[in-house]
Amino acid sequence: MNFQVPPASVRTVAQESNAPDVVGLNLYAIDKSLQDVLRLRLAPDLFAHLEPHFARLGARVASDLDAHARLADRHPPVLHHRDRHGRDNQWIEFHPAYRALEQAGFGDLGLAAMSHRAGVLGWNGPLPPIVKYALTYLFAETEFGLLCPINMTDSLTRVLRRFADDAILRRYLPGLTALDPDVALQGAMFMTEKGGGSDVGAIETIARRDGDRWRLFGEKWFCSNADADLALVLARPDGATHGTRGLGLFLLPRSLPDGTNNSYRIVRLKDKLGTRSMASGEVVLEGAEAWLVGDIDRGFVQMAEMINASRLSNAVRAAGLMRRAFLEAREVCIHRVAFGRRLIDFPLQRRQLMKIMLPAEQALSMVLYTATVLEAADRGDADAARELRLLTPLLKFRACRDARKATGDAMEIRGGCGYIEDFVEARLMRDAHLGSIWEGTSNIVASDAIERAVGREGADAALEQRLREQLSNAAALPKKFIAKLDQTVSRAFDFARNAATAKDQSAMRRAASALYNVTSAVLLAAEGARLGNARNDWSRAALAGLVVRYRLMPSDPLADRRSEADAGSDESLIIGTGITEHALRHYCEA
Repeated sequence: MNFQVPPASVRTVAQESNAPDVVGLNLYAIDKSLQDVLRLRLAPDLFAHLEPHFARLGARVASDLDAHARLADRHPPVLHHRDRHGRDNQWIEFHPAYRALEQAGFGDLGLAAMSHRAGVLGWNGPLPPIVKYALTYLFAETEFGLLCPINMTDSLTRVLRRFADDAILRRYLPGLTALDPDVALQGAMFMTEKGGGSDVGAIETIARRDGDRWRLFGEKWFCSNADADLALVLARPDGATHGTRGLGLFLLPRSLPDGTNNSYRIVRLKDKLGTRSMASGEVVLEGAEAWLVGDIDRGFVQMAEMINASRLSNAVRAAGLMRRAFLEAREVCIHRVAFGRRLIDFPLQRRQLMKIMLPAEQALSMVLYTATVLEAADRGDADAARELRLLTPLLKFRACRDARKATGDAMEIRGGCGYIEDFVEARLMRDAHLGSIWEGTSNIVASDAIERAVGREGADAALEQRLREQLSNAAALPKKFIAKLDQTVSRAFDFARNAATAKDQSAMRRAASALYNVTSAVLLAAEGARLGNARNDWSRAALAGLVVRYRLMPSDPLADRRSEADAGSDESLIIGTGITEHALRHYCEA
């Protein structure tokens, strides 16, 4: 399935036009990187079973799903407050294209259920996280908005299975893991308030006990998947202390067990920059019935389970956005001719393509590796749990920020056509800005990574140890490069620890970026060494060299750059034809 430039005789109409795009292509088949990393990280029998499913999704991403995503984006949901008889009965009207996307994500793929039950995609047990996130990565290349309800349903189910009592599980787990969207239950989390966004401890919603359940009073300011069947809500029980320690976690049903509507209402839907297909709204709780989940004084700690899962999902979606942006930009550069030459023949254009490709490749390696760490942590591996504690905010911080620039650069490569809504780039860029805001802004997650995960919890030791192990598996790479990478690992972790110890918030974003970049470089190097030994394709090792050179080493803007004659290897890297061991030496020279 390696990508090859189609000969003129088989080029599609889109490729022959003045604005070639990937519509009609199989985005799994042309994504050599995804195929390579999945082969490395999935057991052979599981990969063989799942590859047809990846191929089928890849064929849909730039065809029917793309058409549905475009329509759903152009026809956002509409809130209705009354039925036709004048009765108060709120409901949200979605375009049929959004319902078709729900069928694909919740039903055909079972993305929200596959971690919690057997039988999804024909597998005889729950599928590991890497499968869910790899499929999410592909799905995000066409539709970002629906993946928020899918992730929140999956994450809510995860929280309930860990902390809820048996009665709640018996009542709701079957619906949360159903594959028929007509009967399946969807989840959400209602946390943000006007005065308590990132400052969760400022939440003012009140919970009052009423027999064996609670009643919630207050207003939630930003509630995505606003009409979800179930929502996890943070609220402060009457008389509880201020701050996060006084918060409880409650399960809020849209409909009560007797079929009546619960006592809360959606005030309005948000008019958002991106993710327009999915309904986000403002919710007023007017004595709504809810059930306590877990310990009453550990609500925030328990909700953090959902927040962290959502952060990881956000990063996976950012990776998918970058991949689609790169594939679109590459298609333009291969097939568009200007001044008598293909765009890819111009050194500046190759350089711009590499600036999109490199963060996309970093994010791919990071998210799929983190998925394997999540699986180990769920099995009870304490070191993996500590490692995950640091990887999640690093990914949320850096991948989501990188996606904003990568999608913007891809828009520029397409030119004026990229700026109009007829093509996908405008939607990619609008959606990309969400990742840096939801579940913690960049400052919040960088501080979380350095001040808390490193400074308070010592998660850095577990991650550094794992990177040393990864480096030992990359011995096939040039020794000087491995030594440089080993030294850079030490410097990056020392810098992060110093920033944490000094509580130097001005350095925390730089420290988080350094840890993300050095981790991705080590992962790329280890992947590249394995692929190089197996197939004499050293592409991922070459990418590791570029991360070290351009993201971890000092740069003199006035220094001479490598000559145009060296750039032929870049085209091989961009197109996916592979990097030889001889060419690798150029990339590993610091």
